[in-house]
Amino acid sequence: MTTGEDLTFRAATADDWDAIHRLLSLLFHDADSDELRQVESSVYEPERGLVATDDEAVVGHAAAYTRELTVPGAILPAAHVTLVGVAPTHRRRGVLSRMIRRQLAEVAAAGREPIAVLWASEGRIYPRYGYGLAAQRLSLRVNTREMTLPGEPAGKLRLVDPVATIGDFAKVYEQLRAERVGWSSRDDRWWRFVLADIPAMREGATERHGVVHEGPHGLTGYATWRTKGGWDSNGPTAEVQVGEVVAADPETYATLWRFLLGIDLARSLHATYLPVDDPLVHLVNEPRQLGVRLQDGLWIRIVDVPGALAARRYATDVDVVLDVTDPLIPANTGRWRLTNGACEPTTGPADLACTVTELGAAYLGGTSLTSLAGAGRVRELTPGALIRASQAFGWHRMPSPLQIF
Repeated sequence: MTTGEDLTFRAATADDWDAIHRLLSLLFHDADSDELRQVESSVYEPERGLVATDDEAVVGHAAAYTRELTVPGAILPAAHVTLVGVAPTHRRRGVLSRMIRRQLAEVAAAGREPIAVLWASEGRIYPRYGYGLAAQRLSLRVNTREMTLPGEPAGKLRLVDPVATIGDFAKVYEQLRAERVGWSSRDDRWWRFVLADIPAMREGATERHGVVHEGPHGLTGYATWRTKGGWDSNGPTAEVQVGEVVAADPETYATLWRFLLGIDLARSLHATYLPVDDPLVHLVNEPRQLGVRLQDGLWIRIVDVPGALAARRYATDVDVVLDVTDPLIPANTGRWRLTNGACEPTTGPADLACTVTELGAAYLGGTSLTSLAGAGRVRELTPGALIRASQAFGWHRMPSPLQIF
């Protein structure tokens, strides 16, 4: 049996893609179709991939996408970590640890991306490497027959082919992206990836549908969805499967949801990527029928503590000294004085103590420092500092984990 030390770890190449995709399809229980492989290769960046090989066979992989992420008050370059896995024949040998540690070291050395972000297949894995749960999300299982959304539609709705309407979708998305914490940048390549409609991945549902909303001054929102038909002895039981609902104003938002909740022959609706403070909970006449479930979304890893903390904005004036521990990136370990727009090393006494994991969890304003302190993960060293810092790290809008990558 080989050990992790017997394996070769190297940068990926474009020629590795087929083997990488076969491995990841096995690990995530997906069909390894040619169409899916081609679509996913359209956004893959082999120069940011890392493979572990055993006698030339790919047995481990980790990669990152080069994208931006909206954070409180700013848009930052962020390593979008993805496609991580180890062959079942090579588990428990430190392969994952070696890949993630090397990836973090490379991101830190490059100096372009002060943070990394990912979606976790299992939440217990990534805190070991300094990732903190920064954004949760709401998942809905709506009983549409038992609730309504009061009010009247506003503006005009128009059914569209999503792929043919990428330009309209992108225009609305870009108008809003700077204010929507948790949203990632999308160029044309990414829009085509997000809207790719592969029959093998529909799980019995229809093709993806789209609708745009037009107000007096042009487009103000869009939504995507599928339906999954069904009938029983009482009649139709179709389910609406919501993709994205993006709206520039409350009237557009309510109109799009009123449309989705009222689709003929449907009796239920499923939506999985809503922010924790989503307005829909306050729009419907019976919120219990939304079937709300809280799930994890974005995990943030602070790669460059002073760079990341100085780049985002804060809800209130901030002046706090943080004693930070980071066992994987030693440059982050130390005392940092965070003031409005600056984060500098200091020898002064610390106000709060935590690891880089807690900073990642609090970074998007979706997890409070007081909550982390209640869990024993942040220590207050100066009385009153915790409340002041927690208020500053908060934000007026909860992060919105809109898309798995």
